[in-house]
Amino acid sequence: AFQRQLQQSDCQNALMKKVFDTHMLFLQINQSAAALKHVFAALRLFVGKFPSAFFQGQADLCGSLCYEILKCCNHRSRSTQMEASALLYFFMRKNFEFNKQKSIVRSHLQLIKAVSQLIADAGIGGSRFQHSLAIINNFANGDKQMKNVNFPAEVKDLTKRIRTVLMATAQMKEHEKDPEMLVDLQYSLANSYASTPELRRTWLESMAKIHARNGDLSEAAMCYIHIAALIAEYLKRKGLFSMGWPAFLSITPNIK
Repeated sequence: AFQRQLQQSDCQNALMKKVFDTHMLFLQINQSAAALKHVFAALRLFVGKFPSAFFQGQADLCGSLCYEILKCCNHRSRSTQMEASALLYFFMRKNFEFNKQKSIVRSHLQLIKAVSQLIADAGIGGSRFQHSLAIINNFANGDKQMKNVNFPAEVKDLTKRIRTVLMATAQMKEHEKDPEMLVDLQYSLANSYASTPELRRTWLESMAKIHARNGDLSEAAMCYIHIAALIAEYLKRKGLFSMGWPAFLSITPNIK
């Protein structure tokens, strides 16, 4: 009934936010497995009808949905895990179709961010969550319509990266009392996101905090210079800043 109003400004409007938040409430408040089945069906319909709300403009709705679905991937009920994994696969597929079969960059980025948040909030990463990742990979392998495009490879790459984050975080917990080993793990994680500036920045900031906490101020400063250079390079490519990373060469040759 309100489709026209919901689609205003490419689905970036206050009414859309209210409708979306109402959908999210069903996932934020504990429901029975039977009720959740209907919630997932409603969400599939919602994403299918209004893809631009998630894959265009601001990434807030996309990020919130990824967070809540991933939480359900860690659910005690096997049927809820299955439903959540299926919805997540459908969501990524919609993202791929929306981008004219080029990539799933937005859902990839938001899912990795959500995983990083959930590790702290809900302690995900056990066998239940690994089972859900396996289900998503099976969907990608068995999707006949997507056989001749690079979508299955993108899904596999995403699940592999999620596993890397989970493994690195588990190792970080083990080495909490060994600051050098901890920073080394953070560094390798930051490097694995060389092609995703937003996530690389997240991990570099986390590294800087550890250095500062240990009183290693020059190392913390080096992290912040790398963040600044990353932003400068991004602005240069946007045509908003002329120098990019070489602006910081006079401070440290390490910036290369």
